[in-house]
Amino acid sequence: MKHKGLRENEIRNTCWKKTRSEKRHFTDIHGLPCIENLVLSAEETPEPIATKITGNIPSWIEGNFLRNGPGKFEIGRSSFNHWFDGMALMHQFHIEDGKVTYMSRFLNSDCYKENTEHNRIVVSEFGTIAVPDPCKNFYQRFLSRFELPKPSDNANVSFVQYKGDYYVSTETNFMHKIDPKTLETKEKVDWSKFIAVNGATAHPHMDPDGTTYNMGNSYTPKGAFYNIIRVPSKKVNQGDALEGATVICSIPSEDKSKPSYYHSFAMSENYVVFIEQPIKMDLLKIVTGKLRGKGISDGVYWDPKRNTVFHVVNKHTGKLSVIKYYAKPMSTFHQINCFEENGFLIMDMCFSEDGQAINNYLIQNLKKSGNALDEVYNIMCRVFPKRFVLPLNVDNNTPCGQNLNTRLNSTSTAIKTDKNKVFCTHEDLHGEDLHEYGGLEFPHINYSKYNTRPYRYYYGCGFRHLVGDSLIKMDLQDKQMKVWKHGGLYPSEPVFVPSPSAVGEDDGVILSVVITPNQDKSTFLLVLDAKTFEELGRAEVPMNIPYGFHGTFQTKH
Repeated sequence: MKHKGLRENEIRNTCWKKTRSEKRHFTDIHGLPCIENLVLSAEETPEPIATKITGNIPSWIEGNFLRNGPGKFEIGRSSFNHWFDGMALMHQFHIEDGKVTYMSRFLNSDCYKENTEHNRIVVSEFGTIAVPDPCKNFYQRFLSRFELPKPSDNANVSFVQYKGDYYVSTETNFMHKIDPKTLETKEKVDWSKFIAVNGATAHPHMDPDGTTYNMGNSYTPKGAFYNIIRVPSKKVNQGDALEGATVICSIPSEDKSKPSYYHSFAMSENYVVFIEQPIKMDLLKIVTGKLRGKGISDGVYWDPKRNTVFHVVNKHTGKLSVIKYYAKPMSTFHQINCFEENGFLIMDMCFSEDGQAINNYLIQNLKKSGNALDEVYNIMCRVFPKRFVLPLNVDNNTPCGQNLNTRLNSTSTAIKTDKNKVFCTHEDLHGEDLHEYGGLEFPHINYSKYNTRPYRYYYGCGFRHLVGDSLIKMDLQDKQMKVWKHGGLYPSEPVFVPSPSAVGEDDGVILSVVITPNQDKSTFLLVLDAKTFEELGRAEVPMNIPYGFHGTFQTKH
């Protein structure tokens, strides 16, 4: 398909016409069940307890399924305002010989200890400002508002690995090393002591040799920068896991005082792709938040007047491509996969057409019911899996105004609109039937074998609610999908575990913790056959567990 003479605004308008027509699928939902119990505080279970097995847990699964997420939403009489703010509660499902035990521990972070000691919220979080010390007089409390907010070490987002060690992570500059066998909190790690960054994502990528890549911001007098970080695969003299970390590329923010928010990034065999999306962070508002009595979330906003920019960096040289790839305004939290093929960079991700969802996950919204809950859900933009195809061989001789994507059966477009500028549109990675399930988030693949490579299957949670309420397997060959869904059950992020004798891409199982808000103490670990998507077994936990974020599987060997 050619677009001779089309300018960027015309291409963008064409794309918007398509997305507006897609909205016919999004009819209002009525009668959503209350999910308040998904965000109730839980108690930790520091000693392993037995679970009730139904069906069959394959005996070849041996290891620890580790999960992370918020687990405490009140400190004394004060409460957190946002889902992202709850104190980190780590979970372990130990699987061996077809049996499963469960344990959990609160992360022994500095903010958890300080909050507990003072019996109130002492450290501000994303959507919650710290409660003033009632023991201070009015003048002291007034002066404390002028203190700069200190970053939280409440690492409640994910489990990550660096040099073979396990850490829990969030989006500040702090991680905590964790013993995956006991969930005990070990040392606290500060990224800024190793490289000049003010934080790092909770979603690093790893090469087959163990080299790990991540991204973190830095704020300087010259403006804000997005930094691509490389952490070597081996420890030096048994040193810290971040020893030897380097910034291989610094990308200046288009707006010096209002950089983009990002939760993750894409990586192929030879490239890292940073997605500069129009979810913006007003640094002045964030820095003055304590003075104004506002949380960090007050400084995060959606700017639909700005396009999305894909910055492509060579992993080996750290060189930033002079070609900037643009797309319409969109927001993305999680990438599915990214790989190179025949001179193209194929980038798959889950995205929505606006970026306001991050500020909709207030605790007060999640605790609503009836028409009030329906209204919250119906104003949120759905998230769907999409593909962009970026041509890598663009130079001065590349013609403008025509589609550079020559891949067969691909409806993505990439059109050079000016010198060093290519405007891209996406193609769907799903069929029409995914709309019935409200889109898809928390994507996962067979990461160890197919990350940065061409692949066929991905898995995720259907989001016909404010959280996942179904599990989905998508086949990219025909865009057919398999679904696991039961009313009143809320499965969390699906994690693929390959079988020891795996030959096919989907030879293995899917693990997901299923929350049962309307049934007391009946949360369970679900095990699905990844190939057929049929239930093999479940391990019921006699505990109430809040809905969490991300996890990983640690094999026994």
